[in-house]
Amino acid sequence: MNIPQTSSPRVVIVGGGFAGLAAARGLEEQELQVVLIDKHNYHTFQPLLYQVATGGLEPDSIAFPLRKRFNDVENFYFRLAEVTKIDSENNTLETTIGCIEYDILILATGSTTNFFGNKNIQENSMEMKSVPQALNIRSLVLENFEEALLESNLEKRLALMNFVIVGGGPTGVELAGALAEMKKGILPKDYPDLDIRQMKINLIQSSGELLKGMSNKASQKAEDFLRKLGVDVWKNLRVLDYDGETVTTNGEDHFKAQTVIWAAGVKGALVKGMHTDCVLERPCRIKVDRYNKVVGYDNIYAVGDVACMETETYKYGHPMMAQPAIQQGRLVAKNIIAQLKGNSQKAFVYNNKGSMATIGRNKAVVDLPKWKFQGVFAWFVWMFVHLFSLIGFRNKVIVFMNWVYNYIRFDRETRLIIRPYKRKNKYSFDKEHV
Repeated sequence: MNIPQTSSPRVVIVGGGFAGLAAARGLEEQELQVVLIDKHNYHTFQPLLYQVATGGLEPDSIAFPLRKRFNDVENFYFRLAEVTKIDSENNTLETTIGCIEYDILILATGSTTNFFGNKNIQENSMEMKSVPQALNIRSLVLENFEEALLESNLEKRLALMNFVIVGGGPTGVELAGALAEMKKGILPKDYPDLDIRQMKINLIQSSGELLKGMSNKASQKAEDFLRKLGVDVWKNLRVLDYDGETVTTNGEDHFKAQTVIWAAGVKGALVKGMHTDCVLERPCRIKVDRYNKVVGYDNIYAVGDVACMETETYKYGHPMMAQPAIQQGRLVAKNIIAQLKGNSQKAFVYNNKGSMATIGRNKAVVDLPKWKFQGVFAWFVWMFVHLFSLIGFRNKVIVFMNWVYNYIRFDRETRLIIRPYKRKNKYSFDKEHV
């Protein structure tokens, strides 16, 4: 890896997401050698991925170069690689570019999409956990309308214009709202010779409420907002299969659709080599103690989505969201410094700052510890919080200008097919074009 040897302890951080970045920041200006490893050379602000997928933002406005963030930090090294295995006996990490020894290891690998073992759904549906995946969705959505414009067969055309989003959490709700906004104000202008009224947006939730984990009022208000936007909300309905053409459910309702976006679950992105007694099958995360130290190891920590810290309030670990990840990353950095200095460590206590979701123009729901509100004011709060949380002054300015422009013009300039998406499974029947 071409990283110099040093007498200072080496801390290796795997993952440049919210947790990994927070940990790396906390270790700045310490007498340590910090090595950050990630398969991308940028940090992704995942809460705004859905806007990239629907043409509201370009990907570079929600991504920030990891090297740039630490340009002026001494004894910091970034390497672009994927970690393949941990050799804990020799304190070595195996990667796609070679091996590296560590004194302390921080696993901040985040999460990946959970398809619950359904291979057909995994192969045929779309997921949205990264910038490339968001761009794939954007391309596929636009390609569908280009194809529908040429399709003379009504059944095939309706399948191209039918969108199924599985999962009623924040990702599914925000994506459904964004697609509904496109249907309302953008697509009719782009495709005047196509009856956009035939476009269907289906949001399927297996339980009886949306935004599980938020208040009942927020859940109901979000559903009301979506229905007013024309989204078909299906509750208590579970998707069993998707073969690329038909969505099969556990009820009588089935959907003919060429686009299924899976937002129904996540699981920890595990690394091979960990002892089996510290890896939990449910919820597929690494078991850690109250200090985020991996059970059974003295020098390996896990933070963020991949970590499962069982408490009375959170039996299966803290929510897989940005705030727990950031707070754990910051505390682990402090605990590592304390450990190296021979001081006592501090147990992690999650400070729940609230949850929020937007459902389109002037529509959002916000649950704060002391206040809960919905509507226009909640929408402005949502925008302020997300804008403030972006990394980099340039990104803040670009996102703000895009939002202002989109609001005034009711437009989304980035609906571009830069990289066409090739479906794995096309129609099984012959195509009939005019």
